[in-house]
Amino acid sequence: MKFCWTTLTVKSMEESLKFYQEIVGLEVERRFNAGPDIEIVFLGDGETKVELIHNGANKDVNMGNGISLGFETSSLNEMMTKVREKGIDIHSGPHQPNPQVRFFFVLDPNGLKIQFVENM
Repeated sequence: MKFCWTTLTVKSMEESLKFYQEIVGLEVERRFNAGPDIEIVFLGDGETKVELIHNGANKDVNMGNGISLGFETSSLNEMMTKVREKGIDIHSGPHQPNPQVRFFFVLDPNGLKIQFVENM
């Protein structure tokens, strides 16, 4: 079995697209309307897939606690600089639980924790 994608219901499609394109580095693969006031966008980088759904009738978006998405980066220091330059606060970190891994968290526009990890 192969994992296909993670689906996120978002408050603002444009804010979410900006974050996942400019910060995470995912590209839009498909974008379409799926009904009255419902838009779906699939983003990816060849392997990683994220589906964003915006439903204008759903004003209450709650990502919950204990959920995060992790994305690998080649340089944690460069990624930390990048998010700060884009005006995004570091939620926590950097953390280094062992000599081979370092990571930090930010929040996406919907309050979902996003982890950037460097495997050394």
